[in-house]
Amino acid sequence: MENIYTKLGLPRVINGSGKMTYLGVSTLSQGVANAFLEASQNYVIVDDLINTLGKRISQFTGGEDTCITASASAGITIAVAGMIAKDNLVLIEQLPHVAGKNQVILPKGHAINYGTSITTMIGLGGGVAIEAGQANMVKKEHIINSINDNTVALMYVKSHHCVQKGILSIAEMVEISKEYNLPLIIDAAAEEDIQKYIKLGASLVIYSGAKALAGPTSGFITGKSELIKFCKAQYKGIGRAMKVSKETATALYQAIVEYQDLDNVAIVKSHKETLNFIKKNLQGLDTISVNVVQDEAGREIYRLEITVKENSPKNALQVVSELKAGNISIHVRDHYANVGYFFIDPRGLINDDKEMIVKKLKEILKK
Repeated sequence: MENIYTKLGLPRVINGSGKMTYLGVSTLSQGVANAFLEASQNYVIVDDLINTLGKRISQFTGGEDTCITASASAGITIAVAGMIAKDNLVLIEQLPHVAGKNQVILPKGHAINYGTSITTMIGLGGGVAIEAGQANMVKKEHIINSINDNTVALMYVKSHHCVQKGILSIAEMVEISKEYNLPLIIDAAAEEDIQKYIKLGASLVIYSGAKALAGPTSGFITGKSELIKFCKAQYKGIGRAMKVSKETATALYQAIVEYQDLDNVAIVKSHKETLNFIKKNLQGLDTISVNVVQDEAGREIYRLEITVKENSPKNALQVVSELKAGNISIHVRDHYANVGYFFIDPRGLINDDKEMIVKKLKEILKK
């Protein structure tokens, strides 16, 4: 099946990995694509657009205001910069080279790499990441004892990439935030509920516009109006390198509007049907075991876990590598391939992708 990328001589990519940045994250609905096109063909005062859409998006998030960003990663950097420089133009222009009150405390198990290091994004905003506790054990005491006169914010990352056990809860982070009068920034980039963390008491919450929301490559920070004002002020400094286009901002808003009308029950049902189709058609292979499992971070996302057995002539890493090879390049969720298993995520599958996955897996495992 030919598309705009195969016409450029690139392989056809089948996304069985999920909402992954390196694969282009999501495909746009026709409504979002139309909004992008129409916005690109007209003029607007961009600051007015960002402010207007920020207020409108906040009606969906429960935040007092919202700052649109180029991505969730840009949101991390801008949020940190905003907490350090606020609306002081002199400091804004000096970032990221500002000493003093610039430390951001986060649980050690949240200092993750999601394609880049989150501590790098904090550093780009002028922050110094302080990792509290141990990778698999962080208590309130670890966070509290890390606070000093140079602490500017607390951060918590809600992601499957994070260590899930032994980490203090968001409610506990909110308590510390209020007790010590420090803003709590939550990175919820791929989360599906865009109201939950504001309701829990976070000061600022960062989301990707392209992942659960299936918008264009974009992001936004939502939360307290004074802090959002500080975030927007960073477009006079480092935010300039992360500026948001009029078409991206408009298409993001359209994606959020459409997101409210999605039938999540029907979507989950459809995803399970896709997984069960693949599972059923792989059952004749005795070198693998196949099971439907739920997302490890507790989201209402289901995937197919494929374990490559010891009697297989190829290990999981080899299977994953061969799936990617060729003119039809199949990408699966391979974070655990080194220990013998990988996942197929149905959210990015389109057209005849599921049939192609079955066909190629059978070819690889029967060789």
